[in-house]
Amino acid sequence: MVSTELMVEMETSTEQLRLMTPDDLAAATELSAAAGWNQTPEDWQMLIGLEPHNCLAVEADGRLVSTTTLLCYSQRLAWIGMVLTSANYRGRGFARRLLAAALDRADSLRIETLKLDATEQGRPLYEAFGFQAEQAVERWSRPASAQLHPLEPKRSSHFASLSPHLRALDLQAFGTDRSNILQALAPRSTLELASNAFSFSRPGRTTQYLGPCIADDPASAREIIISVLNASVHANWSWDVLPANKQAVALASELGFTRQRCLTRMTRGKPLRGHEEMVFAITGFELG
Repeated sequence: MVSTELMVEMETSTEQLRLMTPDDLAAATELSAAAGWNQTPEDWQMLIGLEPHNCLAVEADGRLVSTTTLLCYSQRLAWIGMVLTSANYRGRGFARRLLAAALDRADSLRIETLKLDATEQGRPLYEAFGFQAEQAVERWSRPASAQLHPLEPKRSSHFASLSPHLRALDLQAFGTDRSNILQALAPRSTLELASNAFSFSRPGRTTQYLGPCIADDPASAREIIISVLNASVHANWSWDVLPANKQAVALASELGFTRQRCLTRMTRGKPLRGHEEMVFAITGFELG
């Protein structure tokens, strides 16, 4: 049931800012697909399930036309994502109002740091709300290819398979605990594990998605990413990297990926940085 305190009438009686619900999955997926994004209905379902009070939408003329999500990693960090507006409804301030509402929610929860990955089109909006550039983040892709090496993957689909050492490694790399999102991703992901590295992969709307991948040395990252790719040799792939990790960029190029576009990771509030040299693939533009 939608909380009435978040149902806000806008400029006309046909416009309403409200919480998203599972009934919005089809419309939300249509919205992200129209933007050329890779999210599936399962991705939207996960976000709404994790944050039922922080996934916001504008409904206009009886349909969902704009969205924004706020994913909280405890009070230390929250991530803004899925800032979308239908092409026919742009220029009416919907994204601005949703972002303002999301920031109000973050303030009420006393979130210390907010981050997001911004397109060039969206960056001026975020700067107007006090976000500052932190670093670049890049989308790389590769078409289906033959098996790279005859390595045997160590597959699992259970979050419990991540050892305490690997969970500590992830906390060090990302900068804060994100067990909630890793646990939510695990049931529909393939996990590849090593003693000092792990990687998730999951199906997207148009490509298989590689990430997150955390490793404490480049050789381990290379081995485990090859195992990930070998598990779905007939798939087209997407891989988002932080170019601050030069080893990750070199590995993506070596394995046949090409750079497609560059976004800007932006931050607001108390500074928070992980260890980019350990992050060989992020979890997603909407997830961090």
